Amino acid sequence: MNRIKIAVCGAAGRMGSSIIRLAQADAELEVSAAVDARPEAMFFGGTVFKGKASADLAGAGNDFSVIIDFSSIDGALRSLDFALKNKKAIVIGTTGFSDSQTEKIKSAARDIPVVLSPNMSVGVNLLFKLAYDAAKALPGYDAEIVELHHNQKKDSPSGTAARLAQVVASALGIDLSKNGIYGRFGNIGARKKNEIGVMSVRAGDIVGEHTLYLAGPGERLELTHKAHSRDNFASGALQAAKWLSSKPAGFYDMQDVLGLKIK
Repeated sequence: MNRIKIAVCGAAGRMGSSIIRLAQADAELEVSAAVDARPEAMFFGGTVFKGKASADLAGAGNDFSVIIDFSSIDGALRSLDFALKNKKAIVIGTTGFSDSQTEKIKSAARDIPVVLSPNMSVGVNLLFKLAYDAAKALPGYDAEIVELHHNQKKDSPSGTAARLAQVVASALGIDLSKNGIYGRFGNIGARKKNEIGVMSVRAGDIVGEHTLYLAGPGERLELTHKAHSRDNFASGALQAAKWLSSKPAGFYDMQDVLGLKIK
């Protein structure tokens, strides 16, 4: 069986290390290149790396068909430029892109296969589907989202919480740009009817936790996903790479990969 050859960008980070460790134990995959701006920091949790380590994709050779990027916003956009120039498929798990940067990614997807997802976890993507269905069924209920992450996370809200808010807004027919509330302070008055609140907690080494509250008269529904390990995100990213390797140019997300597309 021919293995799918991948390059992992952001390889020295928490996610990159997990991806490489799991990929090297996967009979369907071969990690041809590990890329990080700090190649001296690449140790992969004690895993012996069998491919080529480099500070950038240009120095990583060309013996791979799919790039997986969990680096940084700037790093992911450089990876995208390389993928576009060299006709590689790319899975982007980096979060925090602006609207214009997201449009750049979508534009590249006209020529190459791209998976962009704020969260690669199977459970989280099922949460998106459940959240849509629940919000659709409870249109008069107040929607609030609380997300928890470790104290080193740079963006807020998390990409997953932002996507969850978009899903709920879509189900309710609400314009999130006008009704999204990101933190509250002071004498702000009563909650407005169409608000979708998104609150962020940063503490300790929390891997990731997201809860959607739908509260109505006399009751509330809570949908929660808790990540115990980064391995679930890494496993999802590898699943996305396998799926994307046989797909034509296009803009995809994990809902496509998992067959959970919200209609």
